[in-house]
Amino acid sequence: MVKKAENIIVGISIGDLNGIGSEVILKTFEDSRMLEFCTPVIFANVKILSFVKKNFESTAVLHGIDKLDQILPGKINVLNVWKEGIDLNFGVNDEKVGKYAIKSFVAATKALKEGQIDVLVTAPINKYNIQSEEFKFPGHTDYLDQELEGNALMLMVQDNLRVGLLTDHVPVNEVASHLTEDLIKRKIETVKQSLIQDFSINKPKIAVLGFNPHAGDNGVIGKEDEEIIKPTIKKLFEKGTMVFGPYAADGFFGSNQYEKFDAVIATYHDQGLIPFKTLSFGKGVNYTAGLNKIRTSPDHGTAYDIAGKGIADYNSFKEAVFLALDIYNSRNEYAEISKKPLKTKEK
Repeated sequence: MVKKAENIIVGISIGDLNGIGSEVILKTFEDSRMLEFCTPVIFANVKILSFVKKNFESTAVLHGIDKLDQILPGKINVLNVWKEGIDLNFGVNDEKVGKYAIKSFVAATKALKEGQIDVLVTAPINKYNIQSEEFKFPGHTDYLDQELEGNALMLMVQDNLRVGLLTDHVPVNEVASHLTEDLIKRKIETVKQSLIQDFSINKPKIAVLGFNPHAGDNGVIGKEDEEIIKPTIKKLFEKGTMVFGPYAADGFFGSNQYEKFDAVIATYHDQGLIPFKTLSFGKGVNYTAGLNKIRTSPDHGTAYDIAGKGIADYNSFKEAVFLALDIYNSRNEYAEISKKPLKTKEK
């Protein structure tokens, strides 16, 4: 059954409360029109958010709840994940605050798994202050990959620009050792399936960037492109996947080649994210493709340098909410089409 727009429940993890996350969340939902598109549920504490709201002189009206069955459409629901107060110091890296960021995220992920929320949008965390005996993950994506079904892949999205990664949070000196035929096949297939079911693109075209300068110059500058990436792309292409490359990364975006493809796959983090963030003008979204549930986040971090000043740009967070809703609807449509194949007329 397709849900009405306002009944799509968007779970929101609060992120680092000393960063800009709470500010961009409040700014996004101050506009009451947002509540016509979805029902937000912020996993935090209503007293803390009321304090933050007062600090920013926000007009957002918060509705505190203690259980998810108390969610009200048309309200900015705040689920009390904890009861105690927290000392906030905007712009300060604080381990105690990091623990509450993870409490929020873990509770929201559980609700997502159990179908109590429809999609998850995560506010930025500090990857250093979240580490503990209970939580030993580099970030959101790795935890979601463990907790949800499927294979997670970071896909950066802004309108028709989509950039995926073969390797994400891997040190540059270790990237080459991760580039295997199996990994490349898996990531390309994940991107292909996401483009079909999440973005409603029937026959997606995918570009893969080369690992070495000039994609290795036929093996003169490194062997990975010739010996691993190119043969794997060839095998997938012969089996019907519209994948091309490897392309020399240095001129690919500047020459607007990316506009010819539905997605671009970079071999490592900065190769993909530097051009993406340059082109997306603060409206980019980080989407975790490949999982059975939907999670998006803004493409920025905690921004301690401007936290608490009321000047944070909320466009990326708002776009993260809209993308989650779009993907939710696309997946439902895809599921309906897959369930009811069109009957062919008998000749």
